[in-house]
This record gives sequence, C-alpha cells and structure tokens, in this order.
Amino acid sequence: MDIPEILKKAKVIAVVGLSDNPARPSYNVAYYLSEQGYTIIPINPNIAEWRGIKAYKSLQEIPQPNRSSIDVVDIFRKSEDVPPIVDEAIKIRAKTVWMQVGIVNGEAAAKARAAGLNVIMDRCMKIEHRKLNGL
Repeated sequence: MDIPEILKKAKVIAVVGLSDNPARPSYNVAYYLSEQGYTIIPINPNIAEWRGIKAYKSLQEIPQPNRSSIDVVDIFRKSEDVPPIVDEAIKIRAKTVWMQVGIVNGEAAAKARAAGLNVIMDRCMKIEHRKLNGL
C-alpha cells in the first residue's frame, strides 16, 4: 500500500513517543492529524494524557477493542528503539508502521513487512498528508 492509500484508509493512529510539550514535533504532528479527523492514541510511559486523551505506556497496554482498530503506529523514537515497537505493532495487528523523518531501521522494517504490515520510513505523516491534500 502506498502513502496516499494509507492516509486515506487510516482512521486510528497510535503515536509512539508522543510528547505533551507543544514545542515537540510529535505534539505538532499529532495535533495536526487530530485536526484532520484522525483518532490519536498517545503512547508514552512518561505522560498520563495528551490533550485530555489517556496515554498508554505501550501499544499492548491499549485495551480492546481500541487496540485492534489501530491503522498506523507512528513512531517518534530513535532508530535503535524501533525493533520492540515493531514487535508490539505486529502483536496487536496494526496495519502500518510509520517511522517519522530521520528514523530508519531496515531490520525492523523487514520484520514488519514479513508479518504483513505496510512500512514507511523517514517520512512525516503531516507533510505527506498536506502534500496529498494540496496544502
């Protein structure tokens, strides 16, 4: 599945590494995506909530049925921190793993693809969404 198709079909995005600090890129991207109608699930063990939405320590901590409705796992973590996140994304049966700008992990990407997930690396969901919509 290509980027436009992923963005058009996705409804629920789990943002791993989502900060509650408005100056951080993760906050800015998640805020934009929420304003575009996506449901955001914050994943960060260091915050209790993001903009009034309960945050979870990990993808596996998200209760059902919400966990099985995750279309995209958007990752804002260092490249070396990606493999366990991909393992969790596979376990919860997410449809896509999206590594933000500057985040690349070929081994984790190959594992996700082998499990049937779409993989996007080193791209920003906000930028790609804006391009798709001519903004």
